[in-house]
Amino acid sequence: MFERLNTPQEALNYKLGATLKMEQKVLEILDDNIEHAQDGKVKQLLSSHREESEKHVGNVEEAFRLLDWEVDDSSCPAIEGLEKEGKAMVKKTDDALVDSVILQGALEVEHHELGVYENLLINIKAMGRDDVARLLHQNFESEQGALEKVRALQAEVAAVTPKQPA
Repeated sequence: MFERLNTPQEALNYKLGATLKMEQKVLEILDDNIEHAQDGKVKQLLSSHREESEKHVGNVEEAFRLLDWEVDDSSCPAIEGLEKEGKAMVKKTDDALVDSVILQGALEVEHHELGVYENLLINIKAMGRDDVARLLHQNFESEQGALEKVRALQAEVAAVTPKQPA
């Protein structure tokens, strides 16, 4: 959409588009991970977060409408890199370890999403758009909750993952 970003609004528009792309890619990542997960708890957590992520997409699209901007999905190379790394790890990991690897990747994705939303919120608040900030803060809080759930389940899975003999 933009060749060059010349105003704070253009930069924010671009980042909001990258956020939309990120959330769309997260849906794909979750679908892949649900398919490969072995444990029911892991599948359930990922499925639950998938439902939340669908709402996140809607909230980002609504933010575009509130700002009276055309909905755009700018590139998001960071999430694409996390997706590639996750797929490669799952592919080379034994089924007995795959849940741990999936959750490790999910933890990294959640941290990335939180950073993206934190930056958006700072800039949207600076524009005085509390309506948009409230909307995107819902996504931020949801991501914080997801991070805590992933962290807790990863600790549980890691504790029972077969260990290498000493």
